[in-house]
Amino acid sequence: MTRSAGLAPLLALAAAISGCAPQPASLPPAPATALVPAIAETEPVGTPDQDAADDPAIWHNPADPAQSLIVATDKKAGLYVYGLDGQRRSFLAAGHLNNVDLIDRGPHGVLVVASDRNDLASAKLQLYRLDGGAGTLLPLGAVSGGAGEAYGVCLWQAADAIYAFSVLKHGAIHQVRITMDGAAPQGEIVRLLKLPTQTEGCVVDPRTALLYVGEENVGIWRFGAAANESPVGSLVAKVDARHLVADVEGLAIAPDGPTGGYLVASSQGDNSFALYSLPDMTPSGRFRVPAGTVGSVEETDGIAVTLSSLGPDYPRGLLVVQDGANAPHAQNFKLVSWAEVERALGLTSR
Repeated sequence: MTRSAGLAPLLALAAAISGCAPQPASLPPAPATALVPAIAETEPVGTPDQDAADDPAIWHNPADPAQSLIVATDKKAGLYVYGLDGQRRSFLAAGHLNNVDLIDRGPHGVLVVASDRNDLASAKLQLYRLDGGAGTLLPLGAVSGGAGEAYGVCLWQAADAIYAFSVLKHGAIHQVRITMDGAAPQGEIVRLLKLPTQTEGCVVDPRTALLYVGEENVGIWRFGAAANESPVGSLVAKVDARHLVADVEGLAIAPDGPTGGYLVASSQGDNSFALYSLPDMTPSGRFRVPAGTVGSVEETDGIAVTLSSLGPDYPRGLLVVQDGANAPHAQNFKLVSWAEVERALGLTSR
């Protein structure tokens, strides 16, 4: 008997056993990632060769939408105000400000709030009034954001109050009621939420009074935004290394109707942006920002979106994303037409 002939029965037996053994389940194909180039960019922030640009907020100018403004942080230096042409309108030195948000209070002005991490043991919320005509910021004062390192911030104007959600790096989220009745703003922490690990991006959907918070290596959580709601949230989108790749960074709401539209998330781990339909949080497309008229986008931290028309360049709204790799220049922010996002992903028109 030759050696090969002696092995034949053993090989047949091994094949039979292999055929009976459970086989690993195959994963569904990875979702397609569309390409949506930016059409403009801001001037770089003033801090070179560092991770400095971080988070934007958009003010829609109702009187002249093409003159709307972007407020954005250099987390090593302070706050910038840019026009839609990307040119700097002003800069306010304030040290280590991380995230920023704003609300237009109509006759009471535009309130801008930034998370202040100059003292890593004691978070602050710095408050400003935006002068839309001049493109400048007027400091109003600061309130406490809780004990710990300030990271994220998002605002919600309820019928009876202004709330800021102060997101701390270690996972605590302090809901701060802000009052503007006196000579200086006052803040009162009215609720504490907690996630287990590092947390930053947040956004409130004012239509449904729901708060979304990104736990960077876990996913996106949803809480009731009202101060009397349960402090227990639900994990509504997991980091799965396919649709959403850690770190989860900036979050923004693109609203449609009473409850619809999309939650947009910075999927920083693969330099892309993930969309979830609202209110059910079904994955609804993803895209990257490649080089085009301006450079590509990588390592995005903060994002902001408005679906208000901002003139001929942004007829269906604007998405602003931080660009963490803008070599040879310092980091900056890229401007993406929401109409191009809709076209690339085949989103239903509003």
